[in-house]
Amino acid sequence: MDLLANLASGFQIALRPDALLFCFVGVSIGTLVGLLPGIGPIAAISMALPLTFYFDPTVALIMLAGIFYGAQYGGSIASVLLNIPGDAPAAVTCLDGYPLTKQGRAGLALFVSAISSFLGGSFAILVLMGLAPTVAAIALKFGPVEYFSIMLLGLIAGSTLSVGSPVKGLAMVTVGIAIGLSGVDVDSGRARFTFDLALLRDGVNLVALATGLFGVAEILNNIGKNAAVTLTAKSVSLRSMIPSYAEMRLVWLPTLRGAVIGSIAGSLPGTGPTIASFMAYATEKRTAKDPSRFGRGAIEGVAAPESANNAAVQAGFIPTLSLGIPGDGVMAVIMGALMIHGIAPGPQFIAENPGMFWGLVASFWIGNVMLLILNIPLIGVWVRILAVPYYLLYPSMLLFICVGVYSINNNMFDVYFVLLFGVLGYFMLAFGYPAAPLLLGFILGPLMEEYLRRALLISGGDFTVFVLHPISATALLAGVAVLLIPLRGYLRARWLEHGTS
Repeated sequence: MDLLANLASGFQIALRPDALLFCFVGVSIGTLVGLLPGIGPIAAISMALPLTFYFDPTVALIMLAGIFYGAQYGGSIASVLLNIPGDAPAAVTCLDGYPLTKQGRAGLALFVSAISSFLGGSFAILVLMGLAPTVAAIALKFGPVEYFSIMLLGLIAGSTLSVGSPVKGLAMVTVGIAIGLSGVDVDSGRARFTFDLALLRDGVNLVALATGLFGVAEILNNIGKNAAVTLTAKSVSLRSMIPSYAEMRLVWLPTLRGAVIGSIAGSLPGTGPTIASFMAYATEKRTAKDPSRFGRGAIEGVAAPESANNAAVQAGFIPTLSLGIPGDGVMAVIMGALMIHGIAPGPQFIAENPGMFWGLVASFWIGNVMLLILNIPLIGVWVRILAVPYYLLYPSMLLFICVGVYSINNNMFDVYFVLLFGVLGYFMLAFGYPAAPLLLGFILGPLMEEYLRRALLISGGDFTVFVLHPISATALLAGVAVLLIPLRGYLRARWLEHGTS
């Protein structure tokens, strides 16, 4: 009964006019940025951060979350129609979505994508409702030792399990920690990593870092590319979207399996929607009676990854809100936004902010219904937006970024920082260095330092305390295992290479 009462109070908050308005704004922006290749949710959330400073914190969180899960819906549209993924999780949808378009079944692929996304997200919301309060209650028994080790595990997992080189990911985590530690040390009152610049005494601005690394960097990376594409499906009728009974029978089990995989993956630090969608697709291909259908227009190859990536996004709020440990770069930005509003995610978050938590959960249901309306009847509008040349979009995006960042402190130094990190992010993209681990290090680095100091203060400087506490020791062992997984793959590849030469 408590669960129903909490959910009812959440709907009272989520159905307020301002919450409904900005939930709609969030999912609409999310669909748009998911639709346009090369932007992605993390860049869009970074750009929208300055706006949220003038909002109620609950409304701000609802809008930012809407951008995140809305982008998963939008990313599938470009994947199906153009074979161009709007963001990384949508790349798997291209494998069977675009072949369906070439067969004249684009409407079916888009409908299944939207419905699977809705069902996957709905399943993960139920998991969030049941699991987040339980995890928070358990986490209340954690001390500084456990928090340090779990955050260390989150950083290792976030850098080594993500797409790309694990070594480069770890290097970016280290850079992020170094940037996050700049400013005045709270304990000693001495400035560090400031290069004698008074403006750095307060540290690096999170919004400037995120908008530069993800917003400006993506814009620089896409300038000069021919983003004007020729649509292969200029019109998609509502009639062509309705699946047959046989097609629905093919879809419901993959959708359920994708929801389970996505919910598990989203709950673990370092995985997120990209890995969840790949895992769901691989599972369907492995369990299929005829695996040769995949890659040629199998409808299950659209349903499973779309269900998984949306479930992973919703479930990603479990470790972020209940433990204060973001699972990926997007959740790190959302966690940073909460901290800017003076709200600390962690075990006390649900107890101290029940209205915000349950209002967010209720807004997920509302936002997913809004996305069904946006993605099925209004598909023609999104198809037309795909034809807008990129060179008409990026000047307004750059202007929006600069004005938004300047408005935070009315300081041009923050704008210069955005441009600096934008150039840095551009070169990181060029040389294959992931930006998300850097952001994770920036957010978690100062928190880890604080918990490390507390743990050593309590233990009298004895480092063995980290292996004497069972939870801490388990987290450290898991971190070592996660480090060894990519090393094992690297050594095996080298052995095979030498064996064939």
